[in-house]
Amino acid sequence: MSVSHSSRLNKEVREKYIKLPQGDMVQVTYIWIDGTGENVRCKTKTLDYEPKSIEEVPEWNFDGSSTYQAEGSNSDMYLIPVKMFRDPFCLDPNKLVMCEVLKYNRKPAVNLRHTCKKIMDMVSDHIPWFGMEQEYTLLGINGHPYGWPDNGFPGPQGPYYCGVGADKVYGRDIVESHYKACLYAGVKVCGTNAEVMPSQWEFQVGPCEGIDMGDHLWMARFILHRVCEDFGVVATLDPKPMTGNWNGAGCHTNYSTADMRHIEDAIEKLSKRHNYHICVYDPRGGKDNSRRLTGQHETSSIHDFSAGVANRGASIRIPRQVGQEGFGYFEDRRPAANCDPYAVTEAIVRTTILNETSSEKKDYWKN
Repeated sequence: MSVSHSSRLNKEVREKYIKLPQGDMVQVTYIWIDGTGENVRCKTKTLDYEPKSIEEVPEWNFDGSSTYQAEGSNSDMYLIPVKMFRDPFCLDPNKLVMCEVLKYNRKPAVNLRHTCKKIMDMVSDHIPWFGMEQEYTLLGINGHPYGWPDNGFPGPQGPYYCGVGADKVYGRDIVESHYKACLYAGVKVCGTNAEVMPSQWEFQVGPCEGIDMGDHLWMARFILHRVCEDFGVVATLDPKPMTGNWNGAGCHTNYSTADMRHIEDAIEKLSKRHNYHICVYDPRGGKDNSRRLTGQHETSSIHDFSAGVANRGASIRIPRQVGQEGFGYFEDRRPAANCDPYAVTEAIVRTTILNETSSEKKDYWKN
């Protein structure tokens, strides 16, 4: 099996050092989204006190020219702490801190949290709740799906979804470690399961209100990548990691508000802005999702909007009980696995609460 060299190091030696007392000093790991809009970066500093709130975590900086966020001639970027979690890798009292990024002139960098926060503050009275289902695929360090035969393919899809058994499930140790690490950190992870394609998994985060959805999902992604690093494998959020008769990977988004008594109204608004949402729902303006949203493998077609009760082949799935009662929540199945949750949640709120109708995003996925 193709795993990284660092994962083969003796982890018992590391534990000896992790258990050493650190006095009053605290390690704080700053985490941010880099210029790709998909990858996270981190760096750690020492504080001589344990921060009890995010306001007690100082700003920091980094070299933006090495993260696709600045030119080398003017590369300093600011890290602005916005959300603090416990550190499941170095343990208490150490912290993980999600950060926004500001440019040298202290204007927001290309970081969608800033605008998402403004929108969520505008609609806070509506209490927008989200739950996002993050699908991902485990790969060996060689890019081949973890657990698949080196030369060939596993049996066809069917026995793997929520499967049990060594011939059906690959990488459960990684999944369970990630789950426990998220719970320790304070991430609002609420479930996990094996997915339809072998070596593909899903975890769910939520319910989260407003901006917390993006903060908690990004931190869960960071923890996932960090856990996979220990095991020597890679977690990819590519929406279609394997071509052919294999399921893609999405980030289905469940949504409700305090006054969502008639979900038909919200779905009607979404139907009139389908192209806009497709362009927002992956980092490449819909190009990534065009490989996944084919109308097959439990997806709708990228070219059409649809909604249906208990229909996993629709753009919007209405849970059966919600369909009977006429109110509650719905699931937007269009977001890609590599979407930015800040962009997705902001777009949904703009369309369903602020009643925006313009489609200012270019339809790159049509080109």
